[in-house]
This record gives sequence, structure tokens and C-alpha cells, in this order.
Amino acid sequence: MEKITAPDDWLAANRANWDWRVPVHVASEFYDVPGFVAGKEVLRDFELAEVGDVSGKSLLHLQCHFGQDTLSWARRGATVTGLDFSRPAVEAATGLAGRIGADSARFVVSDVYDAVDALDGQRFDVVYTGLGALCWLPDITRWARTAAALVAPGGFLYLAEFHPFADSLGEDGRTVEYDYFHREATVWDEASTYTDGEPAPTAATVTVEWQHGVGEVVSALAAAGLRIEFLHEHDFTVFARFPVLEHDRVFRFPDGQPGVPLMYSVRASKPA
Repeated sequence: MEKITAPDDWLAANRANWDWRVPVHVASEFYDVPGFVAGKEVLRDFELAEVGDVSGKSLLHLQCHFGQDTLSWARRGATVTGLDFSRPAVEAATGLAGRIGADSARFVVSDVYDAVDALDGQRFDVVYTGLGALCWLPDITRWARTAAALVAPGGFLYLAEFHPFADSLGEDGRTVEYDYFHREATVWDEASTYTDGEPAPTAATVTVEWQHGVGEVVSALAAAGLRIEFLHEHDFTVFARFPVLEHDRVFRFPDGQPGVPLMYSVRASKPA
């Protein structure tokens, strides 16, 4: 990875990159769309346990990409809305909903910070944010306020995310090499995505990301008026983040090696 100067319009740069990723991801073995259409479960076991029964509930998925997680909640009985800033992602999600017969699923094009207006003030029983979303947002306080405004009284926000401490580790997964408290934008110029597929065109290779500490995220949600029900830190992740990790349904450090948190999850409710 080569660090470069941040573009003036980080949102446009990120959107161009994610617009390019959509057809690559849809066609990838990583996302296995044919398997998903046939009924493959893509939600993680801990998410299903921590969110609980969603039958008959309204659920909003912020930063939904092309909708696999969103539609998985629909399969479990929720009335789902997905929101993403990439129009190609929303179009792909809408098409995927048609393929699995999720006729009530709705997908909306919007930057997450504009979600309240884009959704006409609608509020939801569950506001869900899945893995790999928060790093694309510069202002976690604004995100928390937006998300909290979308939760209906008596409802809750659920966040599952990669733990930022893992970003402090070097490639060996053992050595702390990077500053956990670094909060400036990090800019990358990469021609590949995390799945198999074709490289990006030159105009779509630049992305801008931010790191948010767990304390910042939880504090922002509390300040936005939500009551923290739990913060769980997990000693596993869903991909081979470091070569030392061992795979048995999930990826963990080997027995005998000190573990560190690799993912975390938060549930925060709004008083009825």
C-alpha cells in the first residue's frame, strides 16, 4: 500500500471506488451470490444471537453494499430497508431481492449522514450496521446522532465491527506497530479489492479511511441518547487477517498465544 495525499472530495473518491467494487463483488467467489440465492446464510452466529428474533420488525441496514446481509434479515422475517451511497450497489441489491422473492425489501441511495432526510424521518425497530462500515466515516459523533435518530422508541441499534486494536498490529499479528489513537485520514491507492476479481480502473483506486476507537464509538452512542445494553469484544474474526490465525469456522489465534480482540459488537436501545 502506498500512502498518498487525501483528495479534496473524500466522499466522491470513496464512492467511485465502491461503485467499481459492486460488479466485481457480485461476480466474486467471496460473496457467492448463487449460493446466497440458494439459501446460504451469511450473517455471523454471534450477530444472530445478539440481535435476536426480528420477525415482524422493521430493520434498517446502514451502508448495506449490495444487500446480502440486509436480505438475510428479511429471510428471518424483518421488513428491511437498506441504505448505501453507491447507486450500483442499490441497483444490485434491488435485483438480488427480486431473485430471492423479498418483495417488501427496499433499498435507498444516500450517504449515511443524510439518511434521516433520505428516509423521510422514518424510524425503525432495529438499526443495523455490519462489518467494515465505520472506517469510511470521518465523524463518528455525527454517525451516532444520525443512527440514534433512526431508531424508534423501544428499538435498538446493533453494530458489529472489526476491532480497531487489530489495526495496531503488524502483519505478523503479534507486534504492535501502529498508533491505536491515530485519527487523521489514511489514504490508499490500490487497484484491488478484498475479493477475487478484476483490478480497478485508475480513476477508482483511491480510498480514504478513518480509525475510531471503541471508547469513542460507545461514548458517541451514549451521548446521542441511546442506552448501552452491552459491548462485547470477540477473540475471532471472519477472514485470515493475519497468517498466524487458525481457521475453524472462524479465525482465531492459536492456543498458547495471547489473544487480542479482533471484532466487537454493541447493542444500544432507545427508551420507549
